Amino acid sequence: MPRIPKRIRLLLLVAILLIGGFLSTSIASYVVSRDALREGLISSALPLTGDNIYSEIQKDMLRPVFISSQMAHDTFVRDWLLAGEQDPTQLSRFLREVKIKNGTFSSFLVSAKTMRYYHSDGILKTVAEDDSRDAWYFRVAKMPQEFETNVDPDLANRDKMTIFINYKIFDYEGQFIGVTGVGITLDTMRHLLQNYEARFQRRIYFVNQAGQVMLTGDDQQARTSILQQEGIGEVAHKILNHQTEPMAVTYSLNEQLVLLNTRFIPELGWYLIVEQNETADLRPVQTMFQFNLLISALVTLLVLFIATYSINRSQSYLETLAKTDGLTRLLNRHAFEAVLTQKRSELTRRQRSVSGILIDIDFFKQVNDQFGHTAGDEVLRQVANLLRKTARSSDTVARWGGEEFVILLDDCSKAMALELAERLRKVVAHFDFSLPDSYQVTISLGVVELLQGETEVEFFQRADQLLYAAKSSGRNCVMADL
Repeated sequence: MPRIPKRIRLLLLVAILLIGGFLSTSIASYVVSRDALREGLISSALPLTGDNIYSEIQKDMLRPVFISSQMAHDTFVRDWLLAGEQDPTQLSRFLREVKIKNGTFSSFLVSAKTMRYYHSDGILKTVAEDDSRDAWYFRVAKMPQEFETNVDPDLANRDKMTIFINYKIFDYEGQFIGVTGVGITLDTMRHLLQNYEARFQRRIYFVNQAGQVMLTGDDQQARTSILQQEGIGEVAHKILNHQTEPMAVTYSLNEQLVLLNTRFIPELGWYLIVEQNETADLRPVQTMFQFNLLISALVTLLVLFIATYSINRSQSYLETLAKTDGLTRLLNRHAFEAVLTQKRSELTRRQRSVSGILIDIDFFKQVNDQFGHTAGDEVLRQVANLLRKTARSSDTVARWGGEEFVILLDDCSKAMALELAERLRKVVAHFDFSLPDSYQVTISLGVVELLQGETEVEFFQRADQLLYAAKSSGRNCVMADL
């Protein structure tokens, strides 16, 4: 079987990487867009919808609460009860005016003294504790709150299911004297919710403090409990927290994420819940994902067409990396040795002086030990930068290894090399490395001139011996052979 050429293998590798890269990028873009959309729904769209709906509720649904409050604090109502309920027609006329003027389904008052149930057409009945249909009154009479919102059949209107706002009446000394309020049919409120849902494209419903669904746009969903529903049941405890500020909650249902915004409405005693299934909003993002895949395929073909040029440039870049020290960006030891070999070869054609400077950072281990390896790496980078800037443009500067550096000076005598070495020593000694306790960084240097017929090994051995002599002489100095 013929061997696949290296360039073809490389092109195949590039194609695989491009396809993988585009695919991962498209997926990442989709995930980011999906998460951004989700975050936008949670943090902006749903709260804004919730605020708009809350404003509508204040106009359409909370108005009966305010009406009931005004009835409970009306001086006529309190004076009439305190005067002994002498003329029931007066109260009936009052209740009828409230009902007609405000467009409510019913209006009522129950006296704590006579237990009479008054409505717009007169006295309906006398409430009794042993009558289950009157349990609401005795519950309201004992509750600490001023009012409640409750759903019950309206006895005065053929047991029509009605939302009642039951408001307690107190005399001028704060003594409980009765309950009054108005009622609105569930159908009316359900119609309002249906309008909200159609306008805002969200599912909207109300839940009482026990988790029971009290009102929805769909009659069949009422009277269930969110505590027992799949998905939302797992986060129901987060919803039922009496928090009046909007709160975002998410849950999964049938492998789809449902975003939810909720708040407690004290005036109703219910929680307003606005839900959004993100599936519909994700469709444009999914379409864009598919479009991105198509574009990625076309771009891959285009890139493969010009891949030869790109590969050549990449290979050149890799060769540069292979010759460069990753930390200091100087030439590495292997590259420096290649330069030295080339210089020795050139000397056979044109004789000239070639010198070398071997450099070691003094007490570098203390820098790592006292200030950490990160500080040590920064010192190495800064020393390398100082050497590069101070040396001649024609000089070759390299990292020899560890904290050692080497400079090859072409067409440079030993005297000139000594002068440069001393200048390097002073530049480093006076540089502020920003180390704690004003720690001073210094270098020791060994200077040699390449002898005729000398090998690279012999050249570096002499330089290393001179560097050792500089360190033995107290460091921060320059040593050269005689």
